[in-house]
This record gives sequence, structure tokens and C-alpha cells, in this order.
Amino acid sequence: MELQNALFALSVCIGPSGAEQGVYETAAALLKPYVDDVTQDVMGNLIALRTCENRNAKTILLDAHLDEVGLIVTDHENGFLKFADVGVDPRLLPGLRVKVCTEPPLRGIISCLPPHVTKPEERDKAFSMEELRIDCGLGAEEAIRRVPVGTRVVYDTKPFRMGEKAVCAKSMDDRACFVILCRVMELLKDETLPVNLCVLGSVQEEFSGLGAVVAAYSMMPSQAIVVDVSFATAPDTKDDGCRKLGSGPMIGVGPVLNRAMSQKLQKLAREKEIPFSREVIRSWTGTNADGIQMSREGIPVSCVSLPLRYMHTPVEVIDLQDVENCAKLIAEYILSLKEESEC
Repeated sequence: MELQNALFALSVCIGPSGAEQGVYETAAALLKPYVDDVTQDVMGNLIALRTCENRNAKTILLDAHLDEVGLIVTDHENGFLKFADVGVDPRLLPGLRVKVCTEPPLRGIISCLPPHVTKPEERDKAFSMEELRIDCGLGAEEAIRRVPVGTRVVYDTKPFRMGEKAVCAKSMDDRACFVILCRVMELLKDETLPVNLCVLGSVQEEFSGLGAVVAAYSMMPSQAIVVDVSFATAPDTKDDGCRKLGSGPMIGVGPVLNRAMSQKLQKLAREKEIPFSREVIRSWTGTNADGIQMSREGIPVSCVSLPLRYMHTPVEVIDLQDVENCAKLIAEYILSLKEESEC
């Protein structure tokens, strides 16, 4: 698998939370060479299975969500679109290019006032979401006809390479982590597995996490590894909790996460000389791990995070070597489950 191509292919797909159907086919195509079956459940989750020869083997769930942050059209105003957010920071929006998810999609610009027509005291203040509009170059009647209320809107960003190893694109949270899972399955394709593997491309993580909750209930795994992004260092970040790009997977440690799984991941990383760091998570993780661990009678869950800069913006940045090292660590964990008692 060529990691950059896979990342770019998934990034450009349109799949805001609750409307992820535009991602499914591309994600399924990436996984199909390495699994026995790929299906879609009633929630829209992508569920891929690879079974082992032991009929009594337990199942390990590997999760990464496919949805992205975005906007939703709420009303019209003289050809401009009013909107609300689904996980987007309004400070980023003025002047931004967006894609309106009509058929075919429309391109638009989020309105912004030039400094010449603002008062001095207004220039250092962020616009509120209620003040902004999307301009698609449409008249009043055409906007109402072509862009009904409820239409989704996503960032319009073309992915690109930065330097030797960095990639910049929208929706790397969390599609980069789905690519990690595809790479895990590629690393394991010629291995005899001690467990069944369920790869979950979950939906609705950015506002509810319900996709993973439903899938975990139906698949009944004995363990789950949730792969999501976490904060990489940037010029304006504090050192606390942030890691440098290229520093490898961040292994979660906290009350929601299974201690034995976290310790084993760390042990394997040391043994296999995979660079990593411990991520201390004081309470809820803010990922699908929170919902999965409460499914049925409870599921042991761990969290492996990919360092990422500029989360929930149109220009999320990751390191290709971190993608590879996250995949190597998870593959080593699966191979370490030699006995059923360990699951």
C-alpha cells in the first residue's frame, strides 16, 4: 500500500458526520484485498472481517472513524446560506473555501469583511457563526432551489505533501487512522492469526460516537483498539500532552482505558524498537473508546493516537512515518495474542 495515495484518496471524499456515504466505497476498496468480507450496517458503519481457522477464536475490534467535521445549512438570506457547525471552530471560517454537498457539489466562500470597512475595535475580534454566510454565487431563488436547508458543507482542500514526510489535508482526523488500519491488515495478510479481526470504519464520531457503540454491540469483541488522532506540537501549543510529529504512536493511559492492554502495547513498542510516547488521559478520551468500553457487559479498550497538527481545520498535518509506526505497533499486538487466554 502506498500510504500517501491512500491518504489523499480518502481525504478528498465528502463525508461529514451523519452523511458519510461518500467515503464508504473508497474506504472499502482500500481494505478489500486484506479481508474476507466488507459490509455496511444500518448506521452506515463499514465493517470488515478477517476470520481465523479456530472456530472458537475471539474477536478483536479495530476502530477508526470515517466522518469529518463540517457545517449544515440552516436558512437562506438573499442568495447567501446561513449555517451551523458540526465540530468546526468559527474562528477559522471567514474567507474559507468550502464545498456544498449538493448534486453536483457547489463551491463556495464563507463571507468576510475587508479591514477597510470594519471599525478598529472590531478587527481583533472573531466573527460569531451567526454573523457569517456562505456565498455560492447564487441568486435568492436559485439558492433556495439548489441548496435546501439541511445540506451539508465541508472544507474544500486539496491534499499536498510538505517536506519529506509530512502530509497536509482535510479530514486526516480520522481517515489517516483508517489508513493505519488498512496498513495493519496489509502487514498481517500472510500471517496466521490467533484471533478474528473486525475492522470498523465508524460513523458519527464527531458529534455522538453512536456508530461505534452500535457496531461494538453487534460484533461482541473481546477487546478493542481505537485509533484516533491527538495533538502534535505547533507554534502556539503548550508542551503538556502534545508530541512532535515523527515521534511515533501515542499510547493512551487513563481510567477509561484497559491498563493491561496499554502496558502490553508499551512493552511491544520497546521490544520492537518502535518510537512511542505515553498519552495521559485524565478522564474520558473524547474518542470512540468511551462508548465501546461500555457496550454490553463491558469491553476492554485501548487507544493508540496519531500525532496531528491543526485539528478540525482544513489543513491538518500528519507524518507518514507515524502512520507506519502506528500500524506496526498494532500489527505486533495482534500477533502477540498467541493464546486464547490472552484475549
